[in-house]
Amino acid sequence: MIVVRHFEYVPPAAKGALVAIGNFDGVHRGHQALIAAGKRQAGAMGAPFGILVFEPHPQEFFKKGGEKFRLTPFRPKAEMLCKLGVDVLFAVPFNARLAAMPAKGFIADVLVGGLSVRNVITGGDFQFGKGRGGDAALLAAEGVRLGFGASVFNVVMAAGDQKISSTDIRAALKRGDPKGAARLLGHDWTVSGHVRGGDKRGRTIGFPTANVSLKGYLEPALGVYAVRAAAGGVTYDGVANFGKRPTFDKQDTLLEVHLFDFDGDLYGRQLDTSFVDFIRPERRMSGLEELKAQIAADSATARGMLAGR
Repeated sequence: MIVVRHFEYVPPAAKGALVAIGNFDGVHRGHQALIAAGKRQAGAMGAPFGILVFEPHPQEFFKKGGEKFRLTPFRPKAEMLCKLGVDVLFAVPFNARLAAMPAKGFIADVLVGGLSVRNVITGGDFQFGKGRGGDAALLAAEGVRLGFGASVFNVVMAAGDQKISSTDIRAALKRGDPKGAARLLGHDWTVSGHVRGGDKRGRTIGFPTANVSLKGYLEPALGVYAVRAAAGGVTYDGVANFGKRPTFDKQDTLLEVHLFDFDGDLYGRQLDTSFVDFIRPERRMSGLEELKAQIAADSATARGMLAGR
């Protein structure tokens, strides 16, 4: 997959693509269906298939320092799109210049002048340009005038005839429902981060943990989860606590992952942790002995949940 970060400098192999535009946060079932349809259409046209996203996410640009909301920061999103067979990923910088660009200017300068798009696909509610002045109808009209095709993808629906949205997935994770999020995503929600040093308290009670920051990710409900975690190409079942560790009066949030049947050193290595099921909310323990007993109980619960998958 070719990654293009500046629309002014697009390699010849990436030009003339059929391009789907959106944020693709989470790469959920709706995104996957759009990508599959786009790939088929691009193949029939003999054109590369591309995805156009904005980096940083426009919400991050307009609300600097706001609550973290991303299901998939750029790198894991790019990895998922590559696995789905996307040929080109256009990561257009979202800055003051782009925020002030009128919709017609975006079409003329970015889509036509920069990417030389052959066709674009959007959702029916897609809006773009300064003040969200552009929509799918404007894309279609300008496409006729400037010589590219424009189409709207029919959305994928969830149970109850609700459109699958990243907003609903975030809400599920915030209320401690990773299974509900997975039904909409089409896969378990997964966070990737490097294992960092901690207090090493877990080793003293027989439950060593890999400590990972969720920097860049949405923060799910605080609590204990059954997880699957991959390191070095091997996936392990495990139990994880995401929270503030009230037993030890900590204030920062941290993901602590205990891998079952693992004996090794993970410091500095990347750990990809998939949230499978929710076990219980985080709570303060009276001391190390109660904490040890509770982790043992949580581990047994997690093993049962994961065996049932």
